[in-house]
Amino acid sequence: MRLSNIINDKTILLDIKAKSKAEALREMVNYLKKNKLISRPEEVIDKLEQRESLGTTALGEGLALPHCKVKWVNNPIVLVGLARQGVPFDAPDGCPVNIFFLLITSLEDPSLNLQILALIAQLIKKSPELKEKLLQAKSPAEVREIIKRQEEQYIE
Repeated sequence: MRLSNIINDKTILLDIKAKSKAEALREMVNYLKKNKLISRPEEVIDKLEQRESLGTTALGEGLALPHCKVKWVNNPIVLVGLARQGVPFDAPDGCPVNIFFLLITSLEDPSLNLQILALIAQLIKKSPELKEKLLQAKSPAEVREIIKRQEEQYIE
């Protein structure tokens, strides 16, 4: 499984304007709704906020992996969100988040959720220039190409 096969132009948000964790989650979820990828944004926001209440999904170094599971999603959704100005997200290192990998998967397949989270974490860990390259991207196609190239280079 490749991240670059899950992501498409409708799941890449180049310019997150949010100034808080709640605003960032809402902005990303509303973007998915606008692109007709989800039908119940409030439920997704609630699930994401519930997950955040257990502990932040910010990893540090400007990265976060907000995620949740819902019954009605058939195929996994991975939104790549870029917040060039950074969003406070309760990161362990105190740094704002610039890059979000928001994941929504089906409740019916919990192992898929873990597989994709592991895939994202592996890419982040093995690709030291991923963050910098993504923040320079000017189009969804460029974001997809960067992720694809980094996967080819760093992931078996």
